[in-house]
Amino acid sequence: MPIVRRNVVVHGRVQGVWFRESARRRATELGVGGWVRNRPDGAVEVEVEGDAEAVDVLVDWLGHGPSGARVERLDVEEREPSGESGFRVEG
Repeated sequence: MPIVRRNVVVHGRVQGVWFRESARRRATELGVGGWVRNRPDGAVEVEVEGDAEAVDVLVDWLGHGPSGARVERLDVEEREPSGESGFRVEG
């Protein structure tokens, strides 16, 4: 599978519901790299890189998030892979 990188902005009730840590755990399980952070506008931003299938699985998961979240929409953009490994929570 090709290596891909995507930037995902998750809109809805996604802060204060353990979204970032849940995303980190799911990304680690899938073996993808990148980061997740809260944005000042109330959204959560995720940059994810790895095997295309694993990235797709994480993006699908971001569409609903952990049980306390209420995801309204995802904005997804393709990015150029940079060789990132490991997944971290920022901010």
